Amino acid sequence: MRSKTRIAFLAATAITALALAGCSGTGGDNAGDSAGDGAATSPTVMKLALNQPETHPSYIALEAFGEQLKEATDGRWDIEVHANSTLGNQDEYLQSVSQGVIDLAIVSAPQLENLNKEFVLFSLPKVFDNIDHQMSVLDDQELVGDVYSSLEESNNISVVGGLTQGERSIYTKDGIVETPADLAGKKIRVQESPVFLAMIEALGASPTPLPFGDVYSGLQSGVVDGAENNEISYFSNKHHEVAPYFSLTRHLVGADFLIINSDTLAEMSDEDRAAFDEGWTAAWEHHTELWKTDTKTAVADAEAGGAEFAEVDTEAFAEALEPLIDEFLTEDSQIALYEAIRSAAE
Repeated sequence: MRSKTRIAFLAATAITALALAGCSGTGGDNAGDSAGDGAATSPTVMKLALNQPETHPSYIALEAFGEQLKEATDGRWDIEVHANSTLGNQDEYLQSVSQGVIDLAIVSAPQLENLNKEFVLFSLPKVFDNIDHQMSVLDDQELVGDVYSSLEESNNISVVGGLTQGERSIYTKDGIVETPADLAGKKIRVQESPVFLAMIEALGASPTPLPFGDVYSGLQSGVVDGAENNEISYFSNKHHEVAPYFSLTRHLVGADFLIINSDTLAEMSDEDRAAFDEGWTAAWEHHTELWKTDTKTAVADAEAGGAEFAEVDTEAFAEALEPLIDEFLTEDSQIALYEAIRSAAE
């Protein structure tokens, strides 16, 4: 059990503790009383941190995941989703999950790169052909299982699985970007990741790291001239209001990952762990279908709000980004995983 380490951490991080005040406790001092042992079992409510709004497919699918888990475990386990970055930004989620301040979080692939270089594969351009190819890989335990478990001993974090971020493109305040040359001199918001920094530099722009929650104000104030993301995040976070030009560069199919505190996961009985895994499969499948339909809706709604979507010179962008594969895949294990992912597309 990890109560002593958690209490120490909560005392040292009062601000985080205040943000969580009033929520049900995390972790499983109660979880050891499995069904049928005759002991009274109190529900264990796991907090899940998310930086997207309640209208986002991730929130909808994860809420359903919690409901299914609660029903399947007769109330022994539940998930409480905290949307809109109310539990902090993604760069804070890793430490919070590792220390058990929160149990679960959705983090983008770049957040995991510094912990294990294998995760760089999930952020590189043109690794995945499309969403279906991506999700078949992210759910293939034989292919990615070792990567998912690689953070357990060092960081007390287990990767449960992935969610698609769809195709990511570039949007700007001042005009459509047709070729990389149109990005010269522009400050483009990126996640703070070596791959994303190099990607924007390869396209001729100036990469500017910002927390996701600061992108709207950054665009509005001129701190950045544009950003890169998918259509759903673009519309659901109202970025179309301040950056109405969406250039369909489709430079990569992005990935999010559900991470969980490894101690919390270990506290589940075999029966409850099976229910958790089954619920997760239903969640990512639900999310994928929502993503496909909601992308079309987001484009239509953004256009109705004044946004302009346009195709670009796809070959010019692909040529500019091609060197990133050789630049970042420097280890045999990375290359082997890349080749396996590409083979899965054939």
